Amino acid sequence: MKEEGIKNKVIAIIAIVLPIAVAIMYYLPKGDASELVRSIPKFNAILNGATFIALVVGVVAIKRGNKVLHANMMKSAFMLGVLFLIGYITYHSQVESTHFGGEGISKWVYFFLLITHIVLAAGLAPMVLITISRALKGDFERHKKIAKWTYPIWMYVSITGIIVYLMIAPYYPV
Repeated sequence: MKEEGIKNKVIAIIAIVLPIAVAIMYYLPKGDASELVRSIPKFNAILNGATFIALVVGVVAIKRGNKVLHANMMKSAFMLGVLFLIGYITYHSQVESTHFGGEGISKWVYFFLLITHIVLAAGLAPMVLITISRALKGDFERHKKIAKWTYPIWMYVSITGIIVYLMIAPYYPV
């Protein structure tokens, strides 16, 4: 039980520190980013797509009783998410935010998707950590209870990450 308490405290700290760190990063001075750093948003959209696919394959696998494939796909989705986060932090720590240049309904759609994406992504990290930790511990009943919430949110965050990228890509500085 002591292990569970420590794990929960670590997850709580991550849930608090990560969004604050990301928010602070936006206010830090930016330098002259390399071409490699400027290509990260496209790479992150690809990571979001790969995450989406891993999640779908993982859920189909568990519904078919393939626990090994399910576990491998969920671990892959988690690692893709970690790579995404590293890229996101690297990019936004070095490049000024790009402003959406669309107008009319596209602007409203963009901001709706962006805001829901950001809010859900901020809450997703602790949910994923709890979901995975319960599976690794073998507590599959509790794992399933949170996974039924984690999965659709993770899917939404992954797909809206791609859509938001495609909508803002034309406005990135060259």
